[in-house]
Amino acid sequence: MKNKINILYWVTTLLFAGFMVWSSVPGISPKGQTLQVLHDYLGYPVYFISFISVAKLIGCAAILVPGFDKIKEWAYAGLFFDLIGAIFSVVYVSKKFDPGMLFILLPVVLGALSYYFWNRKKFLHEKR
Repeated sequence: MKNKINILYWVTTLLFAGFMVWSSVPGISPKGQTLQVLHDYLGYPVYFISFISVAKLIGCAAILVPGFDKIKEWAYAGLFFDLIGAIFSVVYVSKKFDPGMLFILLPVVLGALSYYFWNRKKFLHEKR
């Protein structure tokens, strides 16, 4: 059971962190399509795009490094706030629902599973 939880934790965490890194790298120094979508369409200031991208990378590092439970809690919260903000921004600006928006639920679910399995893993470790 403990081994299964550990495997599920690492699979979901690596997929979640991978998505968050993939979505943040273009925003570190935004140009081209990234600037067009985040600045021109959604209205984010360029300095905020860079800031939030670096913050996501730091959050990903925090959830991947073992230990540092309090920092990891904050990192999960920050990454979820980022995803919720992205969903809100797109819905608010587009003023309509597009089924393509459901794609954003994938990292939300992966993050929720990662967080669940991390807590489950901690519980099993403390129980010993």
